[in-house]
Amino acid sequence: MIDFNLIQIGDKLWADPLIRSANMSGSHQNFSTIFTWAYINNYRVAQVNNHLVVKLNVDNNEGYYFPAGTGDVKPVLDEMIKDATDNNHDFYLYALSRENQQVMENLYPGQFNFEYERSFYDYVYDLNKLVTLSGKKLHSKRNHINAFMRDNKKWRFELITDENVEDCKKMNELWCKEAGCADDDGLKNDHCATRRYFKYRKELGVEGALIKIENDVVAFTIGEVLNSNTYVIHVEKSFRDVQGGYTMINREFAEYVQKTHPDIIWMNREEDMGEKGLRKAKESYYPDKMEEKCWAVMKK
Repeated sequence: MIDFNLIQIGDKLWADPLIRSANMSGSHQNFSTIFTWAYINNYRVAQVNNHLVVKLNVDNNEGYYFPAGTGDVKPVLDEMIKDATDNNHDFYLYALSRENQQVMENLYPGQFNFEYERSFYDYVYDLNKLVTLSGKKLHSKRNHINAFMRDNKKWRFELITDENVEDCKKMNELWCKEAGCADDDGLKNDHCATRRYFKYRKELGVEGALIKIENDVVAFTIGEVLNSNTYVIHVEKSFRDVQGGYTMINREFAEYVQKTHPDIIWMNREEDMGEKGLRKAKESYYPDKMEEKCWAVMKK
């Protein structure tokens, strides 16, 4: 039986190098995501044979992420299968990539059923496209930018710092009330995770930025490097009544990422969780590819 523990901020010291070495492309294979959503998804972690093993609970089903690390993964997976048996539950693997699925089929031929779920695919965009917004398809985004700049002469883009982070926290609380978090568990969970990003932003090493009109924060975003060529956006929020607010924070931060991280080619903007409005917003930027994910369960 694997000795799992609730993830702590100090686990970043040993877990992050393992995640980096695996160079995975799914937004869930990221320490900050696991840490900030730990209480919501009941994430627990352990180190097995120089691999990070994450256990979680989805809809009352215990399961695992594909282990992150270096070296032979078969003994690690065998330990995970044994852990499931010892704890009297089926062996589930959540959010496998196509590459992960191929590994499982090679190591355990015919022993797993796989099912892909569109709601959990990550939207991935060419970073330069998000900066330039060039082309006919993104004409409406350029219009949003122009409208924002026409309506708001005194706006500015700032990185999140000790001096302005409290303003972002206040905006997050107002945004939550405006969006109706009290009546929506998904929004409520997102709100809680965002608060943890702010609380532990330095320890996690995430980056963030905001848009101010006059002296008021109207939009902010939080992200970080995901792997060798991809950046991930964890949080992006704007007040609804600020026309072009989302488009502005998206473009301005993409430009910052491009200048600050020259090796980054792709921007991963995470999944839509099956939420229609979020899907429409993410599809409106015409993703260059989708990071497909599947669920695997071991046959009985």
